[in-house]
Amino acid sequence: MPPRPSTFSIAARDPETDAVGVAVQSKFVSVGAVVPFVSADAGAIATQSFANVAYGPDGLDLLREGHDAEEVVDRLTAPDDEAPSRQVGAVGLEGEPAAFTGADCHDYAGDLQGDDYTVQGNILENAETLTAMAEAFEETAGGLPERLIASLHAGNEAGGDRRGEQSAALYVAKPEGGYDGRNDRWIDVRVDDHDSPIDELERVFKLYDVTLLEREAPDETRDLTGEAAAAVAEVLADLGFLDESDAGDVDATGSGAAEADAFGEPHREALETFRGMNNFENHPVPVLEDAIARGWDDADGEGEDRLVDAVWHGLSRLDRV
Repeated sequence: MPPRPSTFSIAARDPETDAVGVAVQSKFVSVGAVVPFVSADAGAIATQSFANVAYGPDGLDLLREGHDAEEVVDRLTAPDDEAPSRQVGAVGLEGEPAAFTGADCHDYAGDLQGDDYTVQGNILENAETLTAMAEAFEETAGGLPERLIASLHAGNEAGGDRRGEQSAALYVAKPEGGYDGRNDRWIDVRVDDHDSPIDELERVFKLYDVTLLEREAPDETRDLTGEAAAAVAEVLADLGFLDESDAGDVDATGSGAAEADAFGEPHREALETFRGMNNFENHPVPVLEDAIARGWDDADGEGEDRLVDAVWHGLSRLDRV
């Protein structure tokens, strides 16, 4: 018998944005290559526990044909002699989500459904893993990707996979959401082997979000001032984008006593270089500066990591388009 992707996952939709997705974590290498299947014109399928990967494309086809999620799950599992060892969750573009947990799945195994989502897992530490995932998805503010990641964090903190952690994935589809609008692959992020895969998944997602996803334009923008401006100038100098002498010109007190004490033209030129080197061209320099000014205090990490995290936090107040 091949190894089982014993894991916990959530399949969900966001009717407001027409997005559908799957988030998953497992003590199994490259779980993103096995469990999640999504399509903007059909819905989302998560197949796991001695996974039958044919459930993914076959389930999406059935959803496209107009079958509801419960019918899809029945049609996938009924003819499958090994269904008692399998687990699958399905969410269509409308209607009630559904799931199946085979009687031979290793404890703890189960599933829960709510409005717009289903959570499922096997070889779990406890039933609370699924309850925590469901509650986090329902209670977390923000877009579908944030809610899916929050669900993974909550499940892991409540118990998670009894064997530990190894890989995680986030796959979300949205009409014309892919690169340059040419397909529906809106978010496709994977961590194939890591000691803390959900944390790493969130870090990579934030970078993906800033780089590839667009936000609405802000009504107004702020300039960088004070301690945040001085800290950003220091980071830009450390990265080689700004002369040390220019970095020292920023007044950390924010008094703005002289033009040389402001985050000025040399600093914005360095920020533009940073933007280009990191492929952040979706965001004009004034928007990037505004995001850093708003997000600096909430950002984690040091140096460039904090700078990128500040951009993400500052942009998060703007809706994605």
